[in-house]
Amino acid sequence: MTRAIVDGFFPVVDADARPTVRARAALTQLGLPYAQDAAVTRHLASLLARHADVLGTAASTTKKGAAAPKMLHPTRIMFNGGVMKSAVLRERVVSCLGAWMESEGAPAPLVLEGTDLDLAVARGAAAYGLARRGRGVRIRGGTGRAYYVGIEGAVPAIPGLEPPVTALCVAPFGMEEGTAAEVPGQELGVVVGEKVRFRFFGSSVRTKDTVGTALERWKRDELDELTPIEVDLPAEGRSQGDVVPVRLRSSVTEVGTLLLEAVPLQPKKKDERWKVELSVRAE
Repeated sequence: MTRAIVDGFFPVVDADARPTVRARAALTQLGLPYAQDAAVTRHLASLLARHADVLGTAASTTKKGAAAPKMLHPTRIMFNGGVMKSAVLRERVVSCLGAWMESEGAPAPLVLEGTDLDLAVARGAAAYGLARRGRGVRIRGGTGRAYYVGIEGAVPAIPGLEPPVTALCVAPFGMEEGTAAEVPGQELGVVVGEKVRFRFFGSSVRTKDTVGTALERWKRDELDELTPIEVDLPAEGRSQGDVVPVRLRSSVTEVGTLLLEAVPLQPKKKDERWKVELSVRAE
């Protein structure tokens, strides 16, 4: 039974392993976007490969004359969560990472000693709360992805074809919590008085995009579409279905949400704006 659990969830895989993707049923129950592959090590290999260029793996970590690194080279491992209380699972993760680093000519990562894996998250939350009150050291990391909102193109209707969508960057990679940005670019319009859907995208590889970067086309693995958000924006004295010219403002809050605000160019009242929040931690 132990071997079945270890090899089922933490199999020994090569560095180029990737999660299995199966054909999904056309209809599915709504819920959390659970992974289709149970193998944690394959997801870990995929994560490190996606971030190989994101954080700029240093050439000094590889042997002289070696090929360009195919994955990020972590130097430390910090285990978290109750499941990692199992020495067998910790050893499997360490051995996989060590083998991957060896194949790339990089040193094996060192394991950091923890205290209580069951309480690690709770203690981290308590430390963060104290830091916000000025009673501790606050560590900033920024968003681990760049975020985009989908802008539907204003084109004539064509039977059988959806209007083109442009992905507009509203939060660049590494945008820190507590910061905000005005989104430059063309004038946009928001539909009020009826239910509308906001399409959001995320990317862990497009690290150079800035706020306002507009993508009309992108490669298959560059952007991941996130769960859309449906809201009914109040008309506020306007007619149902009106398209109101707006400018966008984005911010990353301290509780881990991307706040997108549509500020009308001609507000009906002071400080009028429509807000949509996307959790950048939960997704």
